[in-house]
Amino acid sequence: FILDIWGVLMDGGAPYPGATECLQEIRNVGKRVILLSNAPRRASLVSKRLQSIGISSTLYDQILTSGEASRCALAERTEPPIAALGRQYFYIGPDRDQGLLKGLDYACTNNLEKADFVLATGVVNDNDKLDQYEMDLRNAAAHQVPLICANPDHVVVRQNGNRVLCAGAIAQKYEEMGGITHYFGKPHATFYQACLNQLNNVSPNRILAIGDTLRTDVKGAQTAGLTTALVLGGVLAKELNIAWGEAPPKKHLKTLCMNQGIYPDFALPAFVW
Repeated sequence: FILDIWGVLMDGGAPYPGATECLQEIRNVGKRVILLSNAPRRASLVSKRLQSIGISSTLYDQILTSGEASRCALAERTEPPIAALGRQYFYIGPDRDQGLLKGLDYACTNNLEKADFVLATGVVNDNDKLDQYEMDLRNAAAHQVPLICANPDHVVVRQNGNRVLCAGAIAQKYEEMGGITHYFGKPHATFYQACLNQLNNVSPNRILAIGDTLRTDVKGAQTAGLTTALVLGGVLAKELNIAWGEAPPKKHLKTLCMNQGIYPDFALPAFVW
């Protein structure tokens, strides 16, 4: 199993009812579990966070995060677009994720004209709007500064139901301005290949990927040849006009999938046994 975290296992503050028990049942029958997240931070920090809310590391084999993938790419510098980058970066994101490159040979600068790339992990404050970043993005685009997107999600739903912009929305805006963007995380193929590597190249037709978004979770897994299940109570709950654990009218789900041109193999009200 390849499982998304936010929207499937937890709401940002606590596990969803039945999610931990479902994981335990899967482990009881000897199944392997990879947790895959577009969190723009180190996998070890995500693991500690899960442990603190009652999701033990015994319930999964590995965590892969977009933040970790971004850091690894910048540390290894083996891919041509990354290998050519300089060592100074301009940071866009909250203070809690500013240490993503800590310990690596990079320096943060507040001067976009001196920056070799922009590192985007998200918005600075939860209530920020995209237009607050337009001036910096236009300045970066004018100087042809590439942007590293450490979280391709466009939005995340907080525990209180608030929708918060993610780095993916910033990166999309930058592309619309003509900026060059490099993404790490779902739905990009290299992220799923890392999962298959962790599963010792188990045949894709034996893997079920479960997520709560069509554009990242389902599309990315389908591109990798995996079977997919869409959990409806996460980020899509508001759009489907349902509460957590409810199933929408089938026609509403069908319309949602038709509008995005993405169709999961299965749809689940919630991740429960």
